[in-house]
Amino acid sequence: MCRHLGYLGPPVPLRNLIFDPPHALATQAWAPRDMRGGGTVNADGFGVGWWPAGAEAPVRYRSAMPIWTDASLPALAAATSSPAILAAVRSATVGLPVVETAAAPFTDGRWLFSHNGVVRGWPSAIAAQARDLPVEDLLTLDAPTDSATIWALVRAKLRAGEPASKAVATVVGEVAAAAPGSRLNLLLSDGAQMIATTLGHALSVRRLRDSTLISSEPLDPGPAWEPVPDGHLVVATATQVETTPL
Repeated sequence: MCRHLGYLGPPVPLRNLIFDPPHALATQAWAPRDMRGGGTVNADGFGVGWWPAGAEAPVRYRSAMPIWTDASLPALAAATSSPAILAAVRSATVGLPVVETAAAPFTDGRWLFSHNGVVRGWPSAIAAQARDLPVEDLLTLDAPTDSATIWALVRAKLRAGEPASKAVATVVGEVAAAAPGSRLNLLLSDGAQMIATTLGHALSVRRLRDSTLISSEPLDPGPAWEPVPDGHLVVATATQVETTPL
């Protein structure tokens, strides 16, 4: 049910995360190791967002096609470097549309967002939460999907001035209570920090001296990877990682 990753640190080419490692994101698209809850491949689109050095807002590249079919991406990923990256490959929930706008990352201003999982009983299960959203937000969802709805809920709290970690944790708590059994691994970044959650799916963190990499599955067999326990919130910068229960 989707795979995603986030990176903060010295600038690296996008290919260092998407293509080069033995279990890179592109490999996780066709050969994932942990697809709990259904699905066998992540072939329903992909997206990558990055912050050019010194830029306040990210650049985003998305497609509804499998990542391995994009002939332009390898060259783009080799030529583009960034100190902050968020990327995802998608396995669409049965019945939801396979369109470019449904692929993470979603964006607003300086933010990029991804959801790995599913909201059980969507849309009715979280209709009460959605009623609090501005009508314009509901009319302009990226796509009619559970992930886009969760992003709208998080985005509304960010726009209201809530700290990112609180906004993400609150939405996860509300959705989990309204839709039991949902899998809610969220990943949010503004290019300076990353906020991630584990609820119903796996996540690992690799901490090096000057960089932090968060990924649904480790990109390599190196010993620096640490699994994040289920039901936890991760707040990370390039040099610090704090993990607390949700």
